[in-house]
Amino acid sequence: MVARLRRVLVCSPQAAGWDTPGQSSHWAELGFRHAPDFAAAQAQHRELCQQLELAGAEVVELPASPELSLDAVYAHDPSLTTGRGMVILHPGKPNRVAEAKIHKKFCHDFGISVLGEVKSPAFAEAGDMVWLGSRTLLAGCGYRTNAAGIFQLRALLEGVEVITAPLPYGYGPSACLHLMSLMSLLNEHTALVDLPWLAVETVELLKARQLRFVEIEASERDTLACNVLALGEKRLLALEENPKTNEKLRAAGFEVLTFPGSELCINGGGGPTCLTRPLLRG
Repeated sequence: MVARLRRVLVCSPQAAGWDTPGQSSHWAELGFRHAPDFAAAQAQHRELCQQLELAGAEVVELPASPELSLDAVYAHDPSLTTGRGMVILHPGKPNRVAEAKIHKKFCHDFGISVLGEVKSPAFAEAGDMVWLGSRTLLAGCGYRTNAAGIFQLRALLEGVEVITAPLPYGYGPSACLHLMSLMSLLNEHTALVDLPWLAVETVELLKARQLRFVEIEASERDTLACNVLALGEKRLLALEENPKTNEKLRAAGFEVLTFPGSELCINGGGGPTCLTRPLLRG
């Protein structure tokens, strides 16, 4: 999750139907804060893609589909990249289930092997998955990834230790917290954390692995300060709306690139990692 990012999949607001009244009218039931502003979101997505390209990553766009909902811009969640191919997940948010099928088709069309699939009644979303190493996966267990989903992941990922990380109730099921809402791995030795919201056993596990913590500025929790994308080589991509946390990251020795995410990210509750499905690192 922290090696140099070389190829990444994204889904633009246009591809996700943010400019289509039939799609955008569902914003409240999907947990958005307000009706989406398509033009602003699309402009912010272009800035995201520009930053990714400037960092040396090839940006691949998911094709538009009427099956996609507004949430599809958060392209990280329906699939999980592994060293042996992609795992197609089964999202716990019902409107996102179709995204997994579209990710599977993308893999087929793009020549990416598929290792396996998490299937109903289990559910799992990649926002709950943090690779602590090539053979250790931390899997958050909450509203979007359940115990059955983690069980299926263990069966698919032979040779990988899949460790369950219990997630807090937080703001409830309608505004669920992914594991990656509470921690972002910055490099092999450092994690950005929202420490009060992590379970004690998860904190102790990370400490036992000798990870150094950088804590977010608590006042920036609701603007997704903990959601930061590692670009590799101590470079990070973060939201410009979180200047205090970003300064903490710079003080810890990281180069922090930023883009605006008021409409694209904060409105729908998904930050830089959520917007990106890394396909190739190294």
